[in-house]
Amino acid sequence: MGKIVAIGGGENGHGKTQYETAVIDKEIIRLTGKSNPNFLFIGLANLYSDRYYDVMKNIYGNMYDCNTDYLTNDEHKNIDIAKSKFEWADIIYVGGGNTLKLMTVWRKYGIDKLLIEAYKNDKVLCGVSAGGICWCDYGNSDSRRFTSQSDKLIRVKGLGLVNILFCPHINTEPHRADDLKRMMKTTYKIPAIALDMGALEIVDNKYRILTIDDTAAADKYYWKNGRYICESIIDNEFKPIEELYRRE
Repeated sequence: MGKIVAIGGGENGHGKTQYETAVIDKEIIRLTGKSNPNFLFIGLANLYSDRYYDVMKNIYGNMYDCNTDYLTNDEHKNIDIAKSKFEWADIIYVGGGNTLKLMTVWRKYGIDKLLIEAYKNDKVLCGVSAGGICWCDYGNSDSRRFTSQSDKLIRVKGLGLVNILFCPHINTEPHRADDLKRMMKTTYKIPAIALDMGALEIVDNKYRILTIDDTAAADKYYWKNGRYICESIIDNEFKPIEELYRRE
């Protein structure tokens, strides 16, 4: 089966920020088992996808010697081009932005089915924020910010490859925590995994947390018997995936 690295926070240099995600990017490359893997970027969720690709090409191409390509916004509408690029790729990296837009377009043009097939074909599926949410059952998303400038977060349905609600930026965007608590009252069958300055890595039915620095957060949230429970899951050792889903 495939491998997933869902990043919940940390800057990659996009928007003139500093580059913080080296430990995660190097692990993504390591998971391919290749020294010069093929890296495919999807920037559809972002308003400036071409510019975003330039940033990722610099990291994975110039810094880490990957072969890089980009599934353009228009190419999402051509299933044959998308299929060919997914077959070429060892890594499929989805950038952050409007998760609802991303999932709507994927489902409209059949990209969702191709990505599930890529997972079965042992590709490394990864990404940050919207690019972490998309692999999971649901995500805590700020998609309304892109269309109506609303701060209220919404629950967006992902591909369902990881049976959690994924919440990025739990510390750096303080409103996330309150909205997550509200959202989990109607998402009681699965836990929420909330991350910042790190990533959830899943390989062969095991998981661990990759951390960027000592400010990293990784917590599991769920409601049980009228109580809202939080459990820290920061651990760089792999554990059975069942532990991620378990609610005490």
